[in-house]
Amino acid sequence: MPITILKPRSIPQTHDHTFHASDSDSDSDSGGVDLDGDVSMSRASKRGRSGDHEIVTPGEVITDDPQWMRGHGTYVSSAEGAIVSSVAGTVTRTNKLLSVRPLRARYTPEIGDLVVGRIVEVQPKRWRVDVGASQLATLQISAINLPGGILRKRTDTDELQIRFFFAEGDLLVAEVQTLHAEGGASLHTRSLRYGKLRNGVFCAVSGIGGGGGGVVRAKRQSWTMEAANGGGAVEVMLGVNGYIWISKHVDGEVPTEGVGLNRMEESVSANVYSSQNDRIEAETMREIARIRSVIFALVDNGLRVDEETVTEGYRVAVEMGHETPDDDIYLGGERGQRLAAVLIARDD
Repeated sequence: MPITILKPRSIPQTHDHTFHASDSDSDSDSGGVDLDGDVSMSRASKRGRSGDHEIVTPGEVITDDPQWMRGHGTYVSSAEGAIVSSVAGTVTRTNKLLSVRPLRARYTPEIGDLVVGRIVEVQPKRWRVDVGASQLATLQISAINLPGGILRKRTDTDELQIRFFFAEGDLLVAEVQTLHAEGGASLHTRSLRYGKLRNGVFCAVSGIGGGGGGVVRAKRQSWTMEAANGGGAVEVMLGVNGYIWISKHVDGEVPTEGVGLNRMEESVSANVYSSQNDRIEAETMREIARIRSVIFALVDNGLRVDEETVTEGYRVAVEMGHETPDDDIYLGGERGQRLAAVLIARDD
């Protein structure tokens, strides 16, 4: 059923509504629109918008004042020359730049982002990967580590055995290498940290594309934490695109001391493309599920997801589990709100 957006009704006003420079932050991450200040916005005053209506809808005129420049989420109307919102979201400003932060949007790749993706299509010499963006990303066969070392030349045999490395449905962690003019991205896995994912669970939350809570670009997107209750070491990978992988940590079988980079890549390449999971103890699986519940509780309560909040939230979740006889790992509803309240109180 289609959605019809009705034009807002005009409300009579006795004074002009403008931006208030002192009441809105200049930072684009936290700034908002306040229409009761000292910089006039003629279109806003004619339509009677106030500071309580910061959310705009697609096609809604933000301002026709020529002193403002348009940013992301806006376009200039050819008929009136006004700045119009192209997405549903909140208006933010940086000096004289107006932009609209979407309430919900797909991930926008940037070079250097750590992303978790799923292979959806195998093509000659490349794979198509779903990373939660508006377009599928591309992973070239020349951008992965092949058996025999990273410097080995790609041959016709490698192209014929392309599904030996990645097949449809496989999960992988990679890094955004380049961006294309049409908005697509190319990935690479030329690192021991990247490659096929095993021994864990996948979950998808909101990324940095939009919304208040969700995965943010932090200092570390991948780390290993020691789980409680005999769970052992657990590895967490936070994809900037909102795709997360939580798995059992498997120590490398190859010693790193005294081994050159090329030799180390050659030694570990035998198992890097294996799809066989290792044996995972019940205690480890339980703690992996607890970490997953913590992440969903953070997102549901509008908190950011990074190493600090996940680690601290896991400690609180373990303490809450000890309050119940069966060590309940469920963190939805009131339990999730309680966990979020504890984290907020500790930050304050």
